[in-house]
Amino acid sequence: MLKLEEFFSMEGCPVPDLFSDVQYPWEVLPRIAALLERLVEDNRSSYREIAPGVWVGEGTTVADTARFYGPAVFGRDCEIRPGAFVRGNVIAGDGVVLGNSSEVKQAILFSRVQLPHFNYVGDSILGRGAHLGAGCIVSNFKSTKEPVKVRIGDTVIETGLRKLGAIVGDGVEVGCNAVLNPGTLVGAGSLIYPLTSVRGYIPGGVICKGREELVPYRPK
Repeated sequence: MLKLEEFFSMEGCPVPDLFSDVQYPWEVLPRIAALLERLVEDNRSSYREIAPGVWVGEGTTVADTARFYGPAVFGRDCEIRPGAFVRGNVIAGDGVVLGNSSEVKQAILFSRVQLPHFNYVGDSILGRGAHLGAGCIVSNFKSTKEPVKVRIGDTVIETGLRKLGAIVGDGVEVGCNAVLNPGTLVGAGSLIYPLTSVRGYIPGGVICKGREELVPYRPK
């Protein structure tokens, strides 16, 4: 059975209650739109509206060339840099970086997530402190246009979702120009090599050098 603790401690999660009654973490993604309105209404004094339906917390900086389609909420002390694109249904915690030419839609970003350079993240959840290297793409749509399935070893889980990117755990580092294919799961604290195409389940605490090459990660 997949356990939420394999991915998230829930520290830095902007909406922890959202995960309290789900079996699999991706089940919260269709709920984002409904939650956004309530989140702002309950904490309106904590946010300022920078575009229709787009709210940010105190200390968050927004470049004048960033573009927004609401709804979306960012927490405190975030950086939304030049050329960033927010494409609706995004909930982000504190200290999140959305950088040059990076795009995010239908996603939950825990605090201190970094998408700093030429990244795409769609229909995904990224845990606290997860970092994508330059050019890393989180793909959310199969070329066959079939619903996304999640594979864990020999087990196949039908998600019923036409679009699903990745579940990326706390502190995960993804190298430059890597691709996380639809339905990828990466456990907390793992590293993904640059230029790697990843799919399926990567457990926590490993270095992924390729689809079949996983070694323990022992940070110094």
